[in-house]
Amino acid sequence: MFDFSHPTDRHGTWCTQWDYVADRFGAPDLLPFTISDMDFPTAPCVLSALTARLSHGVLGYSRWQNPEFSGAIAHWFSSRFDTQIDEQQLVYGPSVIYIISQLIRQWSSPGDEVLVHTPAYDAFYKTVNGNQRLTLAAPLQQVDGDWQCDMTQLESLLARPRCTLMLLCSPHNPSGKVWTRTELEQMAQLCERHGVSVISDEIHMDMTWGNYRHTPWSQTGRGRWALVTSASKSFNIPALTGAYGLIHRSDDKARYLNALKEQDGLSSPAVLALTAHIAAYRNGAPWLDALREYLSANLVYVEEALNAAFPALNWRAPQSTYLAWIDLRPLGIDDRTLQNTLIADQKVAIMPGYTYGEEGKGFVRLNVGCPRVKLQDGIQRLIAGIHAVRAAKQI
Repeated sequence: MFDFSHPTDRHGTWCTQWDYVADRFGAPDLLPFTISDMDFPTAPCVLSALTARLSHGVLGYSRWQNPEFSGAIAHWFSSRFDTQIDEQQLVYGPSVIYIISQLIRQWSSPGDEVLVHTPAYDAFYKTVNGNQRLTLAAPLQQVDGDWQCDMTQLESLLARPRCTLMLLCSPHNPSGKVWTRTELEQMAQLCERHGVSVISDEIHMDMTWGNYRHTPWSQTGRGRWALVTSASKSFNIPALTGAYGLIHRSDDKARYLNALKEQDGLSSPAVLALTAHIAAYRNGAPWLDALREYLSANLVYVEEALNAAFPALNWRAPQSTYLAWIDLRPLGIDDRTLQNTLIADQKVAIMPGYTYGEEGKGFVRLNVGCPRVKLQDGIQRLIAGIHAVRAAKQI
């Protein structure tokens, strides 16, 4: 019913991943597997809704506090996660990172420590440090191929006097870890015990694979918390802007909305973002399920191709996200040498693991949100680049 195999040329569309690849990698015209958007057009139901809204012709000021928007979100959480949300907790923002940034300022002070599980999404470091807070790393550990959090170590970090906030990524980017309900309950108890507020970024919530299931923080949260997310990753609509969240306490919600409107002048949302979210959450499930099947098969392809080329890797597809977090440490190659080879010789852009912190060294993060023909090309270039670096090392 839905075809994800046909490539769409994104050149000339002001596309970050394709048109501006040189900004990060220093060279133009690379085959990109970088920033986490996809090369697929969004769901037909979303495009139809946008077309209908544009045909009205009047694009004046609008309101996000309407029953269509809140009802669509409530429907999505109920149907996808068996979760009944409190619509009175709902807030809107132009992006997930914007909402996170506002809450960091409201729930902590300059010089405070914000706990983040590492390796971490690079925007987390930027947002924390950009708000004059300090990133407090809680390194994840690989145990039998699974990423785990040492809860004893976590509690010791949460108990630090200046640790006032935990910024959770659920599911976790870049590792692809899906937090179990037990883990979330443990973290919620520890944060409550030590008076640490929680912001849970759940933008990858729809992209879990196999038997792994996402549990919204609203099911386990205690004390002061917020859940922040968007349909932008799942339905590939980040260019429309638009995100939303659930803020547990009414006074915290009021303070956030006051800053949104009075401080930043953002009382009128992007109306096309509202339109897209409503269409996606009401009618987009069949498209998303087909997409999930395609992306899961993409990850299986990466697993099979890499392990056939380098059996020592024994790499396994992640539990979630369309971001393959590939541990190259068993091959003993230098990160920066590999990057230079991939860029200069293979003409491919793949995110180096050190982008995501000290614990990311020795990894690469490869975006599989694309037609398989592109992915096959990229994986073969990665394999060729690794072979070249290993061969040069042996000379």
